[in-house]
Amino acid sequence: MTKQPKKVLILFAHPSQHRSEVNVSLLKAAKKIEHVTVVDLYHDYPKFNIDIDKEQQLLLTHDVVIFQFPLYWYSTPAILKEWQDMVLEYGFAYGTEGKALQDKTFLCAITAGGKEEAYQTNGYNQFTIRELLHPLEQMASLTNMEYIAPLVLFGARTALEDDRIERHTDRFINLLSALIEDRVDIEIAKALPKLNHSFDKFIKEPVS
Repeated sequence: MTKQPKKVLILFAHPSQHRSEVNVSLLKAAKKIEHVTVVDLYHDYPKFNIDIDKEQQLLLTHDVVIFQFPLYWYSTPAILKEWQDMVLEYGFAYGTEGKALQDKTFLCAITAGGKEEAYQTNGYNQFTIRELLHPLEQMASLTNMEYIAPLVLFGARTALEDDRIERHTDRFINLLSALIEDRVDIEIAKALPKLNHSFDKFIKEPVS
C-alpha cells in the first residue's frame, strides 16, 4: 500500500524580505513543492492581527510544522512570538483537552549571521543553536509535537558572496521531500545538535 504524503506547513517570518539573500530563496523553492503550504506571516498580518481560526485550521490539516526565520537577538522575529501567543491556545494546543498538535513533527529552519564556531559553549555567543532554541523545543514538548533538530545556515551575511545559497536551498528541498515522503528517522533527527551535515544519518533512501 502506498503511503499518503505528509503535508508540510511552513510559517515564514522575515520582517525585511527586501534585504534577504537566503530566506527568500528558500521560500521560493518551498512554494514550488507539492504538499507544502507556506504562510508568509509578515505579508499576511502586517498589523499583527492574526486570524486564529484560520491558523488553527492550517495546523489541523498538516503533519509537519516548520518555523522558518532569521535568528533575531537569539530568538524569533516578533510576529512568530505573536503567532504562538495567539494561535496555540489552551484547550487547542495544550492542556487536558488540547491535543490538536499531538504527534506532529516540528522543526526550525533558520539563518544566523554569525559563523558556526560562534555558536558554541566557548564561542562568542556562549550557547549552541540547539540551546538557544530551547524555548521552541519546550513549546513543542508542551504541545505534544515531535521536535527534531534545526536546519541552520550559519554566516548568512556572506552566504551570497561565498556561493553557499544554492547548496543550502538544495539541502532544504531534500529535507522537505524526505518529510513529505516520511523518510525521516525522527528518533535520530531528535537527537542531533542540528540537521545540516547529517542527512545520511536520518534520511532513509526512497523505496524503489
